[in-house]
Amino acid sequence: MALPVLSSSAVKFRRVLAHFPQELSLAFAYGSGVFRQAGASAEHGETNMLDFVFAVDDVVTWHMTNLSKNRSHYSFLKFFGPKKISTIQGYGAGIYYNTLVPCNGRMIKYGVISTDALIEDLFHWKTLYVAGRLQKPVKILAQNENSRLQAALVSNLKSAVIASFLMLPESFSEEDLFLQIAGLSYSGDFRMIIGEDRFKVQNIVKPNIAHFQKLYSTILQGCPQVVYKHQLGRLEASIDKSPEGQFTQLMALPKTLQQKITALVNPPGKNRDVEEILLQVAHDPDCGYLVHQGRSGPV
Repeated sequence: MALPVLSSSAVKFRRVLAHFPQELSLAFAYGSGVFRQAGASAEHGETNMLDFVFAVDDVVTWHMTNLSKNRSHYSFLKFFGPKKISTIQGYGAGIYYNTLVPCNGRMIKYGVISTDALIEDLFHWKTLYVAGRLQKPVKILAQNENSRLQAALVSNLKSAVIASFLMLPESFSEEDLFLQIAGLSYSGDFRMIIGEDRFKVQNIVKPNIAHFQKLYSTILQGCPQVVYKHQLGRLEASIDKSPEGQFTQLMALPKTLQQKITALVNPPGKNRDVEEILLQVAHDPDCGYLVHQGRSGPV
């Protein structure tokens, strides 16, 4: 499903993981400290902050154990105890971060999210905050046998492909697809327009095409609309842009994105069900743009 940890770098990540409570349903490292980005030297990658996400079944117990092991990682919230921290974690994207933590000679930050909240985001794109990170290459450090979580991880990747198909033309390159996928979680983020590198998505994708191929090859090979020839850098796609084909894809999108799309075209006070509205969108020549607008709207 996700990329395996390479043996050459596995040790340093697992040494970090050893500092934390081991009751994890999923742990992964991501970002520029893990995968090279265009324009950054190898030395720069070795000094970048390392970013981690830990998914845990029992948030209160995990924070309680972590407070006893790593109390200095927490802000003043440590004085309120694990229940209060867990309550605060439930707001927004459902993830609590400890940042600027020195560990094994590097600075790290780590986010803690409940397994249930992660699964909700993966299936329905409720915030796309962690699901968006998992649409790009990450290094999985630990994963338990939770079958629902595994299904959610696969569903998130399939949803990213379907949403991208709707926004792309009938024919496109492999790189076009990966750029579209990588941009999903940045759509509508003002930081991508001001104050942050506007070419961030390209810088993520271009040096890591092989990692994206590994992440998505199984899904693309199982897609009847695509002849997948990644060695040529080209997808021989026959994406069905008929209203019927687009309606099928729209109905397969995550629930939250469907709701945002329907809100764009459904007049206030007019009560129509989602299926009826998406059928209208499927017949709209601007269907792909509406999907983009739905993705760009506020969470």
